[in-house]
Amino acid sequence: MKTETRKCHDCGIELVIKNGKIVGGVGLSYKGYDYPVFKCSDCYAKNKSLENYQTCEVYSRVVGYLRPVQQWNKGKQEEFETRVNYKEKSNPKLG
Repeated sequence: MKTETRKCHDCGIELVIKNGKIVGGVGLSYKGYDYPVFKCSDCYAKNKSLENYQTCEVYSRVVGYLRPVQQWNKGKQEEFETRVNYKEKSNPKLG
């Protein structure tokens, strides 16, 4: 019998997973997450949506090196917001 533990995403209580079945909670798949998010039964009953998430720190190149955008000065942050991203077409000859 394989037993694992995971924490509830909202309250942090430890959930037990025995043989692939979650005891006292649920495992949820959310768009943008590569792994399931676990919630205890109480937190899931209160709110089925994902909240209490950690914001993503964005890095970008400025003056030749990578640096978190939130550490840039206000002018550079505003310039970053106006940038346009382009998707390059793949070249079938390059495989």
